[in-house]
Parts: sequence; structure tokens; C-alpha cells
Amino acid sequence: MSDKDRRTQHRIPVKMWVEESGPEGLYFQRSANLSEGGIFLEKTIPHPVGTVVNLQFTLPEDSQPMKVRAEIVNAAADEAELGMGLKFVGLTDELAARIRAFILARGAR
Repeated sequence: MSDKDRRTQHRIPVKMWVEESGPEGLYFQRSANLSEGGIFLEKTIPHPVGTVVNLQFTLPEDSQPMKVRAEIVNAAADEAELGMGLKFVGLTDELAARIRAFILARGAR
């Protein structure tokens, strides 16, 4: 995702548990924010940029879990700010619509 893409997609703060599975194993992470194109997982030691993982999460006030693939596109590994930004890969139209509706319902442009 280019810097331009990151600036044009509105991010909203969302605190929820995210199950992440990939080459290194299974992890439970906390999200910090969400956009139509991706998610930021906070306070976690990041994987290398380019790593593709599977995510599962349930949006607040929703009952259906979402299963998506995502690629790590940025990583913050200094002690003050651990975390990683992930870009959704191959998101289905149905899942994209659910994320968009969730964001719009919370006042995003």
C-alpha cells in the first residue's frame, strides 16, 4: 500500500481481539484502528514486512466472524511503539461491504 493509499482511506479507532495465524504460529493481537483496506495491530512484535497471514476477527456489535488474508506493510519495532500495519489481500465483496458499513456507521467520511 502506498503512502497515498494510506492517506485516502479513513481509519477509525477499533479495539478488538484479532486471531492471527501464519508461518510463525497462532497469536491473539489487539487492533488499534481499521480502514477499508487494512488494520493496525498494536503492542505486538511485528513480523517482517511482506509476510502474509490469516486473520479472524469479529467487528464490535457484529456476530459473524470475518476471515481475511493480510500482508504486513509496515512495522514499528522500537520500544515506544510496537505494532504492525496490515493490508487486506483478496478481500471478498461481502467482507469489504461489511467493513465499509461498520466504518460509515461510526461517522467516517
